[in-house]
Amino acid sequence: MKYSLRTKLSLSYVCVVLISVLLISVITNLLLDKHFKDYIVENQERKSREIVWQISQLYNAGGEWDIQAIGNICINALEQGLIIKVLDTSGKTVWDARLHDNALCEQMLAHMEENMSSRYPNWEGGYVENTYPVTNRLSEVGKVVIGYYGPYYFNDSDLAFINTMNRLLMGVGAFSLILSFLFASVMAKRLSAPISRVITTAQMISKGYFDGRITEQSSTKEIAQLTETINNLAETLENQEVLRKRLTADVAHELRTPLATLQSHMEAMIDGIWEPDAERLKSCHDEIMRISRLVGDLEKLARYESENLILTRTTFDISELIRHIIKNFESDFATKGIDVRFTGETETVTADKDKISQVIVNLLSNALKFTQQGDVVEITVKGADDVTEITVKDTGMGIPPEDLPHIFERFYRADRSRNRLTGGAGIGLTITKAIIEAHKGSIQVRSKVGEGTEFIVSLPK
Repeated sequence: MKYSLRTKLSLSYVCVVLISVLLISVITNLLLDKHFKDYIVENQERKSREIVWQISQLYNAGGEWDIQAIGNICINALEQGLIIKVLDTSGKTVWDARLHDNALCEQMLAHMEENMSSRYPNWEGGYVENTYPVTNRLSEVGKVVIGYYGPYYFNDSDLAFINTMNRLLMGVGAFSLILSFLFASVMAKRLSAPISRVITTAQMISKGYFDGRITEQSSTKEIAQLTETINNLAETLENQEVLRKRLTADVAHELRTPLATLQSHMEAMIDGIWEPDAERLKSCHDEIMRISRLVGDLEKLARYESENLILTRTTFDISELIRHIIKNFESDFATKGIDVRFTGETETVTADKDKISQVIVNLLSNALKFTQQGDVVEITVKGADDVTEITVKDTGMGIPPEDLPHIFERFYRADRSRNRLTGGAGIGLTITKAIIEAHKGSIQVRSKVGEGTEFIVSLPK
């Protein structure tokens, strides 16, 4: 059976308080019992010696005892549970509580036994007598025999005190349980309510509703991190859903135009409107090649984004590689009237040369597309102890701030018109980033509209 977090938290609070109260009660009773026993024994001995001293003061110099006064003392002691017998030096009885009222003595002993048995069911006590000498002027003039129920006993007042303490502990325990239950309910609700909202939001996300967010703040660090994570997850999935729809639309758009062109050309030739001459067939072939390039880019992207991408690493001079690639683009830049400048010394790296070449080609192709006549493209190579930095900077049209976070996403193009002369298929930068990350490197972009764009690639050596 499964229980809610709120129920478990409430029960845990109650259990902790219940165990604490039980432990406190047991320990208190054990300590109280021990110290109370010691107190009773010490008090019993103190009272006995006090009675002996009082009786010793009732012996006069002529050898006579004040029997009436002794009787008063002994009757008062009898009421406190002490059975006293006073003997002179010859062993003759001066005063004896049993002779005075034996029935009362037996009744008192039975009552004490009942008290002790109620407190200790297995109590094995009995009648005990202690003998004390009576001295007068440093001479022994008699003996006092003090009997009581021993080795110690609790009178009615003692038992009332102990029972009151136990009732007080029970009351404190009951109050603590009620207070802990109320406190646990409040705390459990405060802890479980945000988690319940997280569950609700996660369920909405699982059903495809990504616009839900958790707005309540929590003072609990872990819950705050959980809600933040769920909100970030929802935002990411919402963005991914937008990109997925955009990807579907872009792929459909990219395929629709060449397929429509092919269809119209083929239907025209089938219907005899056009002759299937070389020019018509070449136009169809161009459209087929466009579709093939798109499919090839998609396959390449899937391969580069794979976790199992195999890199053929070699050690080479990246400055020399860039110079070679610039020469390949030299005529394209010259035709468009763009000045290309390279700065960099010999810089050796260990990487997949072909894939790094693809990165440089993609970045230079973008610079060529978005840089106007008379502008400048600068390529810089700088090396540090453990990283090589490649910078490709142009003075072209720049990228709007709202598009910068998305330019490495597949099929994303800042040019919403999807003009193939400028926008391409929107896969090149995605491939570039995948290659760089496969090399454990990073790529960043800085851009201002009307001032140009700068790509910074960092490769570990």
